[in-house]
Amino acid sequence: MATPASAAALLKALQDEGLTVVQVDGWRTHNRNHKGPWGPVHGVMLHHTATKGTSRTVDICRKGYAGLPGPLCHGVIAKDGRVHLVGYGRANHAGLGDDDVLRAVIAEKRLPADNEASTDGNRHFYGFECENLGDGEDPWPAAQLEAIERAAAAVCRLHGWAAASVIGHLEWQPGKVDPRGFSMDGMRARVQARLDAKAPTKPPAPAGKPGPKPKYEPFPGSSFFASGRRSQVITEMGRRLVAEGCGRYSVGPGPRWADADRRSYAAWQRKLGYTGRDADGIPGKSSWDRLKVPNT
Repeated sequence: MATPASAAALLKALQDEGLTVVQVDGWRTHNRNHKGPWGPVHGVMLHHTATKGTSRTVDICRKGYAGLPGPLCHGVIAKDGRVHLVGYGRANHAGLGDDDVLRAVIAEKRLPADNEASTDGNRHFYGFECENLGDGEDPWPAAQLEAIERAAAAVCRLHGWAAASVIGHLEWQPGKVDPRGFSMDGMRARVQARLDAKAPTKPPAPAGKPGPKPKYEPFPGSSFFASGRRSQVITEMGRRLVAEGCGRYSVGPGPRWADADRRSYAAWQRKLGYTGRDADGIPGKSSWDRLKVPNT
């Protein structure tokens, strides 16, 4: 439970967490405060937009649409990882939800099933809309997932909350399915790991100042990719495939080589122009080198 931070404090928290923030004109005073109170705040709510295209998505989330005026959130997290701030204060994002869920968020305990819509969530939650069609097929690029993690951690750090204060819309209001494409338990684990680091990681170097030359994982050989093989290399490969729009994962990539990895890599091979047996989903040196998997 907390008094909402100032707009300036939120902006600083996001930037300190290493995020690239785009300030949409007038965001600091764009809100629905005339419709009801804003605060006390208890947590962070994540959504998917069910839209395509960053510019269009940001515009919709800022202005809203017939029957639901904007802002529809505080920040839009785009596929490239940028956070577009569109409003600050009360926003039309959470709607009515379960009071038992709210009590669990306040106590930072395990969430119960949401089975009623009786409590005003717009008053009590920061909201981030994440650019994604929400159809289970639209990929979640690694840069976007990391930005979601950082944005949620930034707000938690600002208020001294744990990751248990981060929830999905689907956990708040019966009938909602967002965000779809990654698990909330998995995202909370990522957020908590970041919070456990005690301080934000250093933001990226400013543009124009080159950092160290990136190192890429050398090709481990096709035989490395055997069913059940576990390696951080496979996780990093999967993240790169997602970033290239080739991820075919229902949940984010993990360390064990599985059918989802093979299907994702086959999509990458086809993207490079390979066909037939050359696009069988088993990495070869040429396609691997072009994927540029970060050195683990």
